[in-house]
Amino acid sequence: MSYTYEYPRPALTVDCVVFGLDEDDLKVLLVQRAGEPFRGSWALPGGFVDMEETTDQAALRELEEETGVRDVYLEQLYTFSGVDRDPRERV
Repeated sequence: MSYTYEYPRPALTVDCVVFGLDEDDLKVLLVQRAGEPFRGSWALPGGFVDMEETTDQAALRELEEETGVRDVYLEQLYTFSGVDRDPRERV
């Protein structure tokens, strides 16, 4: 039997900020968006959290899916919660 929530629930997403050094220059890993919104724009690797995974698991999965990078140290640095931060829906 499925359950219907009384209140709407926002989608949960993760984004990864990956820093690297190129000689003396600090670099940030970006991906080019394949889908809408903002197709072709540069973005941080990330995506939606699946129902059966933690945010850390989702971050590792998304990072590997979008960039091939794996086995990295992760740390949550900040939570963004602006109601209009994504034009698709509340995330």
